[in-house]
Formats: sequence, C-alpha cells, structure tokens
Amino acid sequence: MLDQNKMSGKTNAISQAIMPDDEIDLMALLGTLWRGKLWIALCAFVGLLIGGIYATQVAVPIYSSSTVIAIQENEPSLIDIQSVVSGVSHESEALNTEIEVIRSRLLMEQIVAELNLLEDPEFNPTLVEPSFLSIANVMSLFGVGADVLTDQELLNEAVERLRERTSVSVKRQTYAITVSATTEGKQKSELIANTIAETYLQDQVRVKFSTLDDGVTWLSERVVELEHEIQEKDAALKEATAAADYINIEGLELMNRQVRDLRERLIGDEKDAENAAASFAQLSSAIATKDITLIIDATNDVTLRRLSEGQSADALWATGSPFANRLETLLTRARNDLERAETQVASLAETIASVELRVDDQARKLGAIQQMSRELDTVSVLYETFLTRLKETTIQQGVQSPDARILSKAIAGEKVAPRTSIIAMLCLILGAMLGSAVVLLRELKTDTFRNSEELQAATGEQVIGQIPLLPLGARQDLLQYLQDKPTSAAVEAVRNLRTSILLSQIDSPPQVIMSTSTVPGEGKTTQSISLAHNLSGLGKKVLLIEGDIRRRTLNEYFKQDAGEHGILSVVSGDVPLSEAVMRSDRLNADVIMGQKSKVNAADVFASDKFKAFLSEARDAYDYIIIDTPPVLVVPDARVIGQLCDAIMFTVKWDSTSKSQVQAALKELHAVNLSVSGLVLSQIDPKGMKRYGYGEGHGAYASYGGGYYDE
Repeated sequence: MLDQNKMSGKTNAISQAIMPDDEIDLMALLGTLWRGKLWIALCAFVGLLIGGIYATQVAVPIYSSSTVIAIQENEPSLIDIQSVVSGVSHESEALNTEIEVIRSRLLMEQIVAELNLLEDPEFNPTLVEPSFLSIANVMSLFGVGADVLTDQELLNEAVERLRERTSVSVKRQTYAITVSATTEGKQKSELIANTIAETYLQDQVRVKFSTLDDGVTWLSERVVELEHEIQEKDAALKEATAAADYINIEGLELMNRQVRDLRERLIGDEKDAENAAASFAQLSSAIATKDITLIIDATNDVTLRRLSEGQSADALWATGSPFANRLETLLTRARNDLERAETQVASLAETIASVELRVDDQARKLGAIQQMSRELDTVSVLYETFLTRLKETTIQQGVQSPDARILSKAIAGEKVAPRTSIIAMLCLILGAMLGSAVVLLRELKTDTFRNSEELQAATGEQVIGQIPLLPLGARQDLLQYLQDKPTSAAVEAVRNLRTSILLSQIDSPPQVIMSTSTVPGEGKTTQSISLAHNLSGLGKKVLLIEGDIRRRTLNEYFKQDAGEHGILSVVSGDVPLSEAVMRSDRLNADVIMGQKSKVNAADVFASDKFKAFLSEARDAYDYIIIDTPPVLVVPDARVIGQLCDAIMFTVKWDSTSKSQVQAALKELHAVNLSVSGLVLSQIDPKGMKRYGYGEGHGAYASYGGGYYDE
C-alpha cells in the first residue's frame, strides 16, 4: 500500500481532473469532429438532398427581365422656356427622383390596370387556392372566416406586390436607368418591364402637356396684368412730370457747384471772424491790464505809439487825452470789424441752407421721376418677354416629346431563383454545420470514458488493462469461452492485465488482489474470474473469493460446481478452509462462494476472524483474488482493501460517469487505499471505431486483428 504523501498526491490529481479547463483544445476539437465525420457527412448529404428537392421540386421558379431607359441630355437656360416647363436634370438627385417616379403608386396603378394584374394569382391573393396547412384553412377549422378584401384593398395589394417585384436603378457613370421585373413567368416579366418603360415615357409627355397648358394659362394671365401695369405707370409718370418744375441733371449739377462755392466762401469768412474776435479779445485784455507796452503791441498802431512817447501814465489815461481818444477809436474799430464779420458769416450760412434745400427738393423730384421711368421700362421689357414666351409656348404645345427613350427593350425573362447550385451548396454547408453541432453537443454531453487516455487524465491513476466486450450469451458461458478461445483478443487483454498487476510492485509482487468497481454491472466479477483463470494457467495455486456476499453472483458462473459451504462457514470456524473451497476444473482454481449473513457484511470483513482466514489463505495459495462489491454502493470494498496487496478497479467503457468514478476513487483515498490500476472493461470494438479510436488502442486496435482468434 502507498504512503500518505503518495495518497495525497493522487487525491490532488483527481481534484485537478475534476476542475473544468477553460482553454479550448483545438486539436481535440478537430479530433472530435473527425471521429464524427460519418454523422457530419450524413447530415451534409441529407441537407444537400433536401436543398436539391426544394430547389427542383418545391420552390417556384422566378424569372427576371430588364429594359434600359436613356435620359436625354438637357442643359437648362434662363432664356429657354424648356428650363421652366420641361426637361430632366442629370444631377444624381434628379435621376433618383425619376426612379421614384417610375416606382410611384400612380404609375404602378396604371400598369395594374393596363395588364389586368388583378386577374393574376401572383398579384391577387384571393385567387390563390389555400394549402391544407395555410392560416386560412386552420382558422376555418375553428369557425373563423378570413377577412374579405375590398376592391381598393385588392388594388393596394396588387400595387404593393408589383412594387416589390420591380427594381429600378441607375447605371454608374451613365444617364441610363434599368427597370427590372421579377415574376413567376418569363413572358410576364418581359411584358411588365416593357410596359413600365412605355408608360413612363407616355407619362412624361402627359406631364409636359399638362405643364404647358398650365404655363400658357399662367403666361396669358401675367401678360394681361403687365399690360394694365404699364398703362398705370405711364400715366403716373406723365402726371409727375407735369406737376414738377423744369428739372434736369445739368441744372442740378450747377446748383451743387454753387453750393460748393458758397461753402468755400463761408470757410474764409469764418476764419476772418475768428481773427477779428481774437484781435478784439487781445486788445480788450491789454486795455484791462493798462500796460502801455501790451496795448501798443496788441494794436500795433504807429500813431498810438507816437502819442505814448514822453508821456506819463496818468497823462496818457487822462480823460480826453489824445492817447485815450486814439485807443478808444482803435477799440471801436476792432469791435465793428468783429460784428461785420459775424454778420457776413450768418448771412452766407443762411444762403447756403436755402440753396441746399432747393437742391434736395430738385434731386428728390428728379429721382422720383427717374424711378417711375425705370419701373415703366422694366415692366415694358417684362411684358415683351412674357408676350414672346406666350407665343413660343403656344407653338410648343403640338411638338412635345419625352425626355427619355427606350435604349433596349426587355426580352424573355432569365431564371434568377431558385439558384439550385447555391441552395444545394448552402444546404450542404448547413447540414455539415448541423452535423458538427450534433457531434460536438453529443461529445459535450458525454460523461463517460471511451479510451484509456480520458480515464487516466480524469482520475490521475494508471490504466493497466483494456478488456473488450466478451461475446457471451450468459454468464455461465464465461469459463467455456476462456477455455475454447485462449488466443482471443479478450483473453490476451486479460493476460496483459495479469502482467501489469504482477509487475505493478516489482519488489514485492502482490498476492492478494481485490477486484472492485464504481457501481454494479461494470464487469469486475468477469475480470476476477478471467484473472484467476489466467493466473492458474501459470501453474500457480489460485483462490477466488466471492467478497460480494450480498448479491452472490458467482453462483451464476459456477452453477454445476457450487457446494454447500462458503466463506462465512470458514470465517465462523464451522469448517476448515480445505473443506469450504470448491474446486473448478474449468477454472483450474479453487473458489469460495459467498453466503448470506445475518450480520452486516462490512462487520464480517472487518473482524479478526476474516483477517485470520485471509492469513491462512495466503499460506495455502500463491494468488488470492477477492471479488468485492462496488465502492459507491456499500463500504465492503474499503474494508477488504485494507488487507489486500493490490486493488484492480474496473470501469465500464462508455457507461460509468466520470463523476461516479472520481467519487469512488475519493472514497478509497479517504481510507488510505490506492488502486494499483484501472481496467477499462466491456469495450465495444465497433463502437471504438465509430468514435474514431480503433487505430491504436490495445487489443481491439485494427492493426492487431491478425493476431487474435475469435
């Protein structure tokens, strides 16, 4: 048995195996898909078959036909009536507008009426015979009748269906518009496409005629209005000219020149008045100071200078003195000069204001007359233009043509749906995807072991044997099969198992070997009998003990050899070991059968008597194989395992869940028991090949078929 550290390491390995791995193994994924290649291929074939049947037998063929309309080039001109009442611009917005005109409801209603599409089941749903599973039939079963459509609703439905089956597009870098019709008939698609194009051209001419009629009416009304306006403006001009004085531009310019001259004189007079005011102020200031020198400098008068010479100040300022009289004269003269200058400035400013008022009045009157004259001229020109356009428009009413032409007419429709090859390919791909999903989902939901690598990775234990499913009709046929087929794959697998067990402990080969499993039905008893038979073939004394005394299944394998004593007889001391054993010639070994006990089986195996019994058996036999109950069912195996040298743990192929196996191993590890190895039993070779494992897994590998006798 293993020490505590080894046990702890294996427990950690199992715990890590239980933990989910978030990483995706791409190779494992591809391997899973490869193993399910037959399912994927089958689903792909079914998808291809369904797609082919749908495309060729179920789907309604759809045909498309196209006609091309070329838009006539048009260069708009401000003086050309065509720019006002007709023509199509080649800007992208204008071309898109024409597309909407073609798909307009008004135009589509004309097509429906002209082609009588209300009598076509493709456009009138009431003419279609409802299928058995249609909504109408299902509703009728419950007594609910379908709604009856009115004539307008039927027309709306037909127009809507026609719009859905019609496509209009502009060819890049051209002025060509492609009109395509897609319906269930070749000729129908051709007829609809050509009719749409012709109706569009006729509609253009109709719109032009309507526009020209409206233009003629509008121009006629406008010409009459302009004629009345000319008469009114001409009379107003004459009346304004007669009421005003004689006015011309030359006289107005002369008056403006006179105003400029007067302004220049006013500037000079204002400067003179400023000088006079300055001189008077300077003289008055000097006189106020009574400073003779300042007074003489301010007046700059020679006579006053001469009168001041040699005179005292009192004499000069005495009343009636020549100096005083002369100074008074100079002061009066300066005051008079100032008053005269100011009077002259005021008079000249008044004159300028009067002249300016007259100029403004004359300019206003002249401007009003000129404005009236210009308005009269403008209205006259507009009148002549509209009169000319009216004559041109009247003439053009009889020579209108559409602004587009049919570049190429539609021909018999080409089949566009269903595209058999594309549908088949898509169904093939979808079928393969569905098959892949089924394979991956099946693999994802699989919680069993299908090969030794999975078993070893999930448990952390070594797989020492892989036993194929034995071709037995009943359990009692096992011994006969082992005798008759000594070189079969199953017997060779048991032989490999024997070798692995004996070599699992080189220093001390195991003598007491326990065989157990997770749950019943995994083949542990078959492994026990097969291993006992194989060991006895080495010339060794082998004892097979039925440790599962609750079920006692060995009776089914040794019906004719069963005796009256069993393991409880020996443990209780009723009979010696030699009398309790049963010799089986077919097994070539001794067997101790199980017996029903009133005492709990686990208590029996935990007793000292059982230990003594097993010790006695060790002395009497070379190998002892104990077939015990499953670990998860009862505790017997954990009790017996304490006395064994090796534990052979059997796991049924593609049956026992991973969680159950891991739980069973945990139960053993909890009581310090370590299995010597795992045995993957009841392997179905066909199943292994179906899962893709048949090329290299033990005795059931395809390359070993020539070595085995079946």
